[in-house]
Amino acid sequence: MSQHLPPGQMAPHIPAHLYQHAQATGQPVVIVVTSTTPAGFPWQKLLIPFAIAGAAALGTWGVVAALCWLMDVASHTATVIAGAAGPVGAGGITIKLFSKK
Repeated sequence: MSQHLPPGQMAPHIPAHLYQHAQATGQPVVIVVTSTTPAGFPWQKLLIPFAIAGAAALGTWGVVAALCWLMDVASHTATVIAGAAGPVGAGGITIKLFSKK
């Protein structure tokens, strides 16, 4: 026996006394199920992909900004260290990295 059920419900309810009366008299049991369909456009199907794409774009821009800041800090640190170290020598060869004016 196949029943066509609306989504979200397990089975339509029939009061027991009505079912027993229909069985005793041989009357057919008629089940009327009203279901409401949402009117309009299902916005959730459209908004979820855009929300995911927006979050991915913001995350990418955040990573790019963090890398730019990190490279800026690293270059300033290298400049300060090289300026404070003076001439660098290895094996008798001395190189002056930055000349003071």
